[in-house]
Amino acid sequence: MMRPDSTNTAPCAIVAMGVSGSGKSTLAECLATRLDCAFLEGDAFHGAANVAKMRAGHPLTDDDRWPWLDRLGAAIGTGARDGGIVVATCSALKRTYRRRLESAAALPLLFVLLDGDVDALAARMERRAGHYMPASLLDSQIATLERPTPDERALTLDAVRPQDALCDAALAWIDEMRGALPR
Repeated sequence: MMRPDSTNTAPCAIVAMGVSGSGKSTLAECLATRLDCAFLEGDAFHGAANVAKMRAGHPLTDDDRWPWLDRLGAAIGTGARDGGIVVATCSALKRTYRRRLESAAALPLLFVLLDGDVDALAARMERRAGHYMPASLLDSQIATLERPTPDERALTLDAVRPQDALCDAALAWIDEMRGALPR
C-alpha cells in the first residue's frame, strides 16, 4: 500500500499502543512501510531521567510522563502535517495519556491497541535484548492500562496474531477511519 493522496484527506497519525512487549514497534514499522510514511519510536522521546528510572526497575509516574507525551505528541503533529501521515509508538496506557498526546499533536489520532496474554508478553520481554524496560515492570503497566472505550478512535487487536495479519487488519481500519476524520 502506498501513501494515500494527502490532498483529499486530513493529516493523519496512527499510534501503535499497549504495554511493553506487545509488539508496538514491529507493527508500527510494518504500517509505516506499507503506508510509505515516517515512523516515530515513542521510546526515543523519553528523557534520560525516565530511561534511568525504568532501567532501575521503577515505574514512571504521571509527572514523569507528561513532558514525554508532550514531546512525542508535538513530533507526531509535525510529522503528520508535513508528510500527510505518520505512524508512532506510545504505550498510551491511560485515557488521559491518549488525550494529552492528541492535544500536543493538535490533530485527531488513531490508536491501535495490541492487547495480549500476560504470560506471552512476559516471555517476549524476557527474549528482548538491549531494551531498558525490564520484564519486572510489566505488571505495573498492565495495572495502569485503561483499554480504549467505544467513544475513542481505537482498534484493539490480539498481540499474538501474526504480524502480517495485524498489519492488514490495522490498515483496513485506518483506511476506513481516515475518511471520517475532521479536516
